[in-house]
Amino acid sequence: MIRTKNLILGAGIAGLGASYALHNRGESSVIVEKSDIYGGLCASFTINGFRFDRFVHLSFSTIDEVNKIFNESCPNIYRHIPNPFNFYNGLWIKHPAQNNLYPLPEDEKRLIINDFLKRPSVDGRIIKNYEDWLRLQFGDYFAEHFPMVYTKKYWRKNAFELRTEWVGSRVYQPSVEEVIDGCNSPDTPITYYAKEMRYPQKGGYISYLKKLEEVADIKYNMEVIRIDTREKLVTFSNGENARYDRLISSLPLPELVQMCNAPAYVLNAAKQLEYTSGYHVSVGLKSKCIPPYLWWYIYDEDILASRVYSPSLKSADNAPEGCSSLQFEVSCKEGEYTNDELINGTVNKFIEKGVLKEEDILFTHIGFEKYANVVFSEPIFISRNVVRNWLSSVNIETIGRFGEWDYFWSDQSLMSGLSI
Repeated sequence: MIRTKNLILGAGIAGLGASYALHNRGESSVIVEKSDIYGGLCASFTINGFRFDRFVHLSFSTIDEVNKIFNESCPNIYRHIPNPFNFYNGLWIKHPAQNNLYPLPEDEKRLIINDFLKRPSVDGRIIKNYEDWLRLQFGDYFAEHFPMVYTKKYWRKNAFELRTEWVGSRVYQPSVEEVIDGCNSPDTPITYYAKEMRYPQKGGYISYLKKLEEVADIKYNMEVIRIDTREKLVTFSNGENARYDRLISSLPLPELVQMCNAPAYVLNAAKQLEYTSGYHVSVGLKSKCIPPYLWWYIYDEDILASRVYSPSLKSADNAPEGCSSLQFEVSCKEGEYTNDELINGTVNKFIEKGVLKEEDILFTHIGFEKYANVVFSEPIFISRNVVRNWLSSVNIETIGRFGEWDYFWSDQSLMSGLSI
């Protein structure tokens, strides 16, 4: 039996942040984690001397508290100037595409500029969904061939099914002059929302969490199956139990309410909370013959991956000498693709297009993450409030991307935990 004043569910970055905040206030806590490693989606894995993160991770945080923790955990870092690109119909287009269209054929550039110039002058009150927003920002042609295609791949939704609150600074909104300049010249300024990307020289992204882990009391292989909120008792799949005074959870809301035997109206609200799952297809190569871009986005509908990044370009420590690596990210519904479909729709597509050489590939590995991203479809705000309000009423605090059910970057997830 575990007995603790503060019990934290999940040893991801938010759970570690909560433990760290309590430690700094002189309070003890116990984190229970269902796997045998900490870090959650910030963790990494190794295959034959190649290290891969669980999806792409780079730090561009401007939050002083986060950067202090990261720097003290890992003082030796690489600083990358963002150089993301886009792959579109066999062309490499600088990111963001909307103001870097120089590689496109002249007739396609004319279509985009003409549509961009024909956009109606309206205020934001008529924007009902993300598709409306895209068409008003970029015109019909660009919206339909670029972000609307990417939306369906990445979010597994049509753009008209999504709300717009998540967009923020994530999608660059160029002026007419910038669009025209980007059509006429490849020499354009960097307009990516981050000016610098930082990554540990050794150990993968999880190295940023070392300072948090050092003060945490983590119990591994402890999968929660039931929470008795009246008795303040948590039961685990291995038969053990834990008693708590305060319960802090980073677990996904749809699973958490089932563990608590929540009332029907709460369970029904939780079913309305949509998310994507994700596969990462990791590739080790015996040469350095890969695109020179740290990461790239893919707009082609016949390619399953929406995004690719290179662990070996993030840090030379992520691959053996003379080798390189790539990781393809495929958003999905759980069980949507077979392994053969994943390989054929990612690695083999880029062999066909001449981007990769089949003889260079040492191995491919397929990993699956049940929870990848929160989807901002119409029900999210009402349903999320119903679920979190009920959890609060039974004295369960929720943190992190899937506890707050928000589109958090890693620094925002950490702050969610630090702010308890």
